[in-house]
Amino acid sequence: MTLAQVEAAARAAHTGQTDKVGRPYAEHLRAVAEGVRARGGDEEQIAAAWLHDAVEDDALSAQWLREAPLSSRTKDIVLAVTKRAGEPPEAYAARILATPGALLVKESDLAHNADPARLAVLDEATRERLTEKYARMRALLGLVG
Repeated sequence: MTLAQVEAAARAAHTGQTDKVGRPYAEHLRAVAEGVRARGGDEEQIAAAWLHDAVEDDALSAQWLREAPLSSRTKDIVLAVTKRAGEPPEAYAARILATPGALLVKESDLAHNADPARLAVLDEATRERLTEKYARMRALLGLVG
């Protein structure tokens, strides 16, 4: 699949979904993909960024991902950043760190999720909880600063 095809598939899969701040979910996907690009990511990582929440959010099935004409590296990154029910954050972070290319995608995801301008529209308790959650994951991944 070309990046344009991946983007189209991701946008279609998340149609009607909104993020935590009530914005169309595709805006988050675009921001993460652009963040990966800006951080020097390659096309496989950018494709994974577009798809990073698709399986986790049940927007696309794991079978779709397995059968999609994507590189095995892109698929591995998507699966690495896909949270699993009941999984401890430490195990999630370890899987990301063990998967080549996944850290950059997760770093971009965390950067967009933790953007103070986005968090500012949330109530204080939610904002504080998410800020703590994202900071903890950054620490587990060795992304300090």
